[in-house]
Amino acid sequence: MSESQSKVFLFDGSDPEMQRAHEHARANFRYFWREVHWERRRIIPGLDMASVKAPFSDGPQGSAQGENPEVEHMWLSDVDFDGREVSGVLLNSPNWLTSVKEGDPVSIPLSQISDWMYVIGGEVYGAYTVNLLRSRMGRAERAEHDEAWGGLDFGDPAKIRVVPQPNEGGGFLKSWFGKPSQTEIGEHPASENIAGEIQKQLAQDPSIVHMKDDNGWTFLHGEALAGSLACVKVLLAAGADPKVRTNHGLTPLALAQSLGWDKVAALLAPVS
Repeated sequence: MSESQSKVFLFDGSDPEMQRAHEHARANFRYFWREVHWERRRIIPGLDMASVKAPFSDGPQGSAQGENPEVEHMWLSDVDFDGREVSGVLLNSPNWLTSVKEGDPVSIPLSQISDWMYVIGGEVYGAYTVNLLRSRMGRAERAEHDEAWGGLDFGDPAKIRVVPQPNEGGGFLKSWFGKPSQTEIGEHPASENIAGEIQKQLAQDPSIVHMKDDNGWTFLHGEALAGSLACVKVLLAAGADPKVRTNHGLTPLALAQSLGWDKVAALLAPVS
């Protein structure tokens, strides 16, 4: 099975279990995004891959307007997120669609993504729809499926990994990633570890806290979207403006709220 074939998913869009898988993936997208956020800060890469799946069709905009037989669900790499839309590069070669092709840059609203997954040391996190399909396979078929994905360890299809667990093995990288449980996922350890370094940088150059990139994003915007509670506290203490807007008009509070980072949003909310 080729890589593109192994990553194109065809299924009945009215399947209630598949719809629930989509909903769970969207509800937990924040944990995917914060891993991508911290991956961009690492000198040594920690993720083997990070991809988002979305539906596409040959409709007016080239993207699905709902589930129908013409929809193909395909994976994106080089994923970015601006608080509104998920963008990336199409990994797959469509089976029949003509409006998109492998390698195309694409962008879709967060509300339309259908899955996400990231991989650390060969172990898969997320992959809600993939694991639903795996749960419907026999042992031999499941093994063949996993081998088609390069032998990735998807684990028990009934137990979706969201973040790495303590004592999973994997040496330094696993110990760096984590202590949180799957039922109560706490602050990312990288946020707690780097907050002190950010504080030192700001002491040396306080102007950093007000710098904007070409899209109007400050340091605070990025940390709010990643749910980095410890870093947001340090930035606010250093004078970061919680009301500053990106070029698209989004405040740090709006970005935190877009992914359901309630503790960060509470810090950023104006005092009534």
